[in-house]
Amino acid sequence: MKILVVNCGSSSIKYQLVDMKDESVVAKGLVERIGMEGSVLTHQPTGHDKVVIKTDMPTHTVGIKLVLGAFVNPDYGVIKSMDEIGAVGHRVVHGGEKFSASVLITPDVMHGIEECIDMAPLHNPPNIAGINACKEVMPNVPHVAVFDTAFHQTMPKYSFLYGLPYDAYIKYGLRRYGFHGTSHKFVSQRAAAMLGKPMSELKMITCHLGNGSSVAAVKNGKCMDTSMGFTPLEGLVMGTRSGVIDPAIIPFLMKKAHMTGDEVDSYLNKKSGVLGISGVSSDFRDIEEAYHEGNERAGLALDIFAYKVRKYIGSYAAAMGGVDVIVFTAGLGENSATMREKICENLEFLGVFIDHEKNQVRGKETNLSAQNAKVQVLLIPTNEELMIARDTNEICNPLKK
Repeated sequence: MKILVVNCGSSSIKYQLVDMKDESVVAKGLVERIGMEGSVLTHQPTGHDKVVIKTDMPTHTVGIKLVLGAFVNPDYGVIKSMDEIGAVGHRVVHGGEKFSASVLITPDVMHGIEECIDMAPLHNPPNIAGINACKEVMPNVPHVAVFDTAFHQTMPKYSFLYGLPYDAYIKYGLRRYGFHGTSHKFVSQRAAAMLGKPMSELKMITCHLGNGSSVAAVKNGKCMDTSMGFTPLEGLVMGTRSGVIDPAIIPFLMKKAHMTGDEVDSYLNKKSGVLGISGVSSDFRDIEEAYHEGNERAGLALDIFAYKVRKYIGSYAAAMGGVDVIVFTAGLGENSATMREKICENLEFLGVFIDHEKNQVRGKETNLSAQNAKVQVLLIPTNEELMIARDTNEICNPLKK
């Protein structure tokens, strides 16, 4: 079965067509600037040249139709007919407490996703638009929702509750949800496979490090804690996000800097993090370059980031009663040997020792541990699209029989 994986943003559609016989990517691409001037589809059939189509795309439905047309195009198509697409897997950012696993999309499920809009106002609406667009164009194909929050729904209450009145949790759902769950799930499974051990026997700390970053504690195959919270703002210092701060800073800024609530929200989400600290960029590559050129604030930003990640690793090792595996993934985690070494400094007391030569690698599945290491440190490129395809396949395969 071939599965179409769809990830919709407010003005974009990222997609892959995956053949589940061998989990190969048949084609992938990106629709950009939906509803704006200059809308474009960049379509990449595997093994062939990119196809760039510039045309007016006022809605997600028009964008999806264009993608499907590219799949069957006589010149650069990859399938003979739409009948070859057996299911569609949709990335949905927030499932709240309603969804602890991927689910077949029904009217009730759509209602549940809509009820989570308040917790992800920037993400769930375009996710919903993408689902509706695909269902309109492919009404007879099963559609599956795969939630960023689902993997973290195994967290116990003592882990996910905040120190707020309990009524705030009951009335408003104020609690830690966590994000990047599809990535944490994928690399956890790969780590167990690399080590030849069942997940049920491992204590893992997975570090999804990029412009948005999160760390998860995965004990015996289940997430027991993660750094992102009610929103993706909590946790690590990130590209433009502040991460954890004293909550009293918010009313302080509103009074002293005469900011509105929306302005503070923008300040913490878009102007802070390593961008705000370094004054250089939100891109760690630019910051590392500036650091090597002698920029002190760039070096400070890198030190702060590494320190925060190290603190989470130490605290999660304590929470799980030890750690067997630390995994680095996502853009920064997969590609920056410097940052991996910085993070692992002073973790020798846990049994963490990185082999410097093995660590000189980018984007390749590698065991980075030195021979005397008690804790295995792994580099595992994440593949959220494949994880979505696998979940979709697992749910839809029985429907075909």
